[in-house]
Amino acid sequence: MYYNDHAPPHFHAKYGGYEITVRIADGVVEGRFPRRAMNLVLEWFSRHQTELLDDWNLARARKALRPIEPLE
Repeated sequence: MYYNDHAPPHFHAKYGGYEITVRIADGVVEGRFPRRAMNLVLEWFSRHQTELLDDWNLARARKALRPIEPLE
């Protein structure tokens, strides 16, 4: 997430030369990723959607974000 990013709430993911954005409200993806990497990002998103929205709100308020656990 970027502190000065635009609405709607979303996060960015990068993998090699690929980059996507994922809307937090509904998981809609913009951009392209290899299938395996996409599946991992979407699995992580589904486990942490509430935390992602909380961090989005913190970013908009220019406050420190809370760490979110990675996939194991």
